[in-house]
Amino acid sequence: MIVYFLRHSEAEDSPEDFGRRLTPKGSVQSEKMGRFMKQAGLIPSKILSSPVVRARQTAEIVCALFGDAKVEIAPWLACGMSPSDCFKNMAVEASGPAVLLVGHEPDFSSTIGALLGCEGDALHIRKASLTGLSVSAFSKGCGRLEFSLPVKIL
Repeated sequence: MIVYFLRHSEAEDSPEDFGRRLTPKGSVQSEKMGRFMKQAGLIPSKILSSPVVRARQTAEIVCALFGDAKVEIAPWLACGMSPSDCFKNMAVEASGPAVLLVGHEPDFSSTIGALLGCEGDALHIRKASLTGLSVSAFSKGCGRLEFSLPVKIL
């Protein structure tokens, strides 16, 4: 299975973290990434998003470019997700050849790092970046990096 990790796009500053919305730049970043994914044939069979507004908006903008795809809200993808939370939930929710997860830092760096068998601060996933991993099982060291693409090079 391929798992795509898409960190949410640029969001406004606000003391109320859950409700932070995308900035105009963040909306453009999401559109660019969605167009890239569609043109490259990176269409997931399932799209799971954090319920946090900025992640949900990112997922909805990207998803709209895939036609009739639907975003499913996954509460476990909210800020503070641990690699073990992700592994446990993906073992249940994963279906099809490819899944797109839309979420947050540092959650994605630690989860991707765990899948690759890395420890510590080996990775940092930038806003609106897409990382693709081949995953043989949802446990430590069972992933292989296929690519990591920051939106700024699109």
